[in-house]
Amino acid sequence: MNATASIVRSVLTPLGLLCIAPGWAIAADLMVVSVQPAARSLTAPTNAAIVVEFDKPVRPKSIVALRSFWAFGRWSGTAVGTFSFSNGDRIVSLTPDHDFSAGESVMVILSHDIEATDGSTLRPSGYSYQFWTRAAPATMDFSLIDTLTTRTTPAESSRAYGGIASDLNGDRFLDITIVNEDTADLRVFLNLADRSGMVAPFLQPTFPVNDRASPSEPTDFDRDGNVDLCVANINTNSVSILLGQGNGTFAPQQQIGVGSQPRGIAVLDADGDGDIDIVNTNSASNNMSLLLNDGSGGFGGPSIFEGGGNGEWALSAADMNQDGILDLVIGARTGQRVLVDLGTGAAGFTFFSSQLSDGNVWMLSTGDLDGNGTEDVVVGNSAANRGAVLLGNGAGLLGLPQGYLTDPFTIATDLGDLDGDGDLDWVTSSYGGDWRVFTNDGDGTFTLSGEFASTTAASCALMLDLDNDADLDLALIDEEADEIILMKNSGTGLVPAVSRWGVVVIAGLLLVCGVRRIRQRTAATTDWCLDTSKSASSGPRGSDREADGGALGPLSRFGAATEAMAHPPSRVAGDVIRTPTIL
Repeated sequence: MNATASIVRSVLTPLGLLCIAPGWAIAADLMVVSVQPAARSLTAPTNAAIVVEFDKPVRPKSIVALRSFWAFGRWSGTAVGTFSFSNGDRIVSLTPDHDFSAGESVMVILSHDIEATDGSTLRPSGYSYQFWTRAAPATMDFSLIDTLTTRTTPAESSRAYGGIASDLNGDRFLDITIVNEDTADLRVFLNLADRSGMVAPFLQPTFPVNDRASPSEPTDFDRDGNVDLCVANINTNSVSILLGQGNGTFAPQQQIGVGSQPRGIAVLDADGDGDIDIVNTNSASNNMSLLLNDGSGGFGGPSIFEGGGNGEWALSAADMNQDGILDLVIGARTGQRVLVDLGTGAAGFTFFSSQLSDGNVWMLSTGDLDGNGTEDVVVGNSAANRGAVLLGNGAGLLGLPQGYLTDPFTIATDLGDLDGDGDLDWVTSSYGGDWRVFTNDGDGTFTLSGEFASTTAASCALMLDLDNDADLDLALIDEEADEIILMKNSGTGLVPAVSRWGVVVIAGLLLVCGVRRIRQRTAATTDWCLDTSKSASSGPRGSDREADGGALGPLSRFGAATEAMAHPPSRVAGDVIRTPTIL
């Protein structure tokens, strides 16, 4: 043997010592160079192909549908399609068989099993990012098309706390699934699929979860092309996983014990293996749980870790530092902070930053609010009767909160491009009041544009394209009345003489009128407007909604004009009320 050839060097690998001859090189990890649609972009075409450019040619056999390279639309579901290769196999394109839904968020997942022709693979953490699809321009002249009940009998309280709007039966129309606290189940309303925006009564029997089921997220845990769900059950300290069967129904739940009183839930690939894992907050035990997917939609016990705050409550997954690994944004309710925990990509998260929230956070959502390509945060601050906007810097830090007054006890905060102008608008839901709509001015500041009246207690707003006309409609959920109010967006029609949503401007005062009679509105009369006050019912499960603010009491409806925020809102620390102005 040649003496030179016999000399080798040893390299420590996870599998032991690897002997490498002189002159040999260890191939560097395969890297993602660019993606289309761009990460965090807001106006991707609904028929967009997902295009990923790598720094080296990839082995086509390592690109496996629903395994190493796939995508999930939050409402449209799993993107099944065909792959093509270009630029010497450096560019891989997934062309979905069906369009994404207008105005939805899409998650792209690349696993560490993607291999280059030189034998190197994508880094162990894989690569994941999110983007939003374009919603068509709309005047936001909403009309009431239906009011649904989640009750089996009028006397039965289901407590419809929240929901999702994913397509459960593959007909390319969005369905509505409601999570119910009291009846501890999911109730599915299938879209009639006739472009009317109407849905059928909920399927029976319903789909059990557990006591006080609340936050939920859709994804495809077993990667079979059907939408699955995970739900946090507050009173049983558990998370339920329900695998969709592709026809609007779910298989029996798998239930995993977590920490005490789980309140927030998020889905992401935490370990780079290409399947979707679950993270939840545990508000009473003051920590977080990570549930790892076994690849088939099965989950073992939780790994408990510290989120870095006091009273971890709200939760969202987003790439806050733009490294292609999804991170956690956590609302710490007791500490009144918004935290960023950076994902390691190795089934771990590291606390990175903390910012004031402007109140006791109940829910938060993420998206690029100011159009600069970085993730930002909106929060609902419960008894502070405010929401807040926190702008991100793209490196894991958040700016000071910009506060906006809401109706009493804001428990939900949701994003979507309601007017189709290419930025994300904001809807707040208040347990002690109504739904407020804030339109984005394009730079991350917002204007209060109107208010939808609730029967009793607004708890959630779903922004979705119910009728497949490419603009965003609304499904408004009232948890005490157990109602879902369906509001159809008019699209590109002319703005009516009477201001939208039944809001009538008279002598400089903003009068907020009832959605049930919204189609009867005229410029000449306001006799169908709401009463000037309404008492809020705490209900049998309402104690925690009053915990940091006491009883809610009578609520003014005609104060909306004087509660509108000045623009731009000032940035100050803590719970300082910003100066209001008349609309």
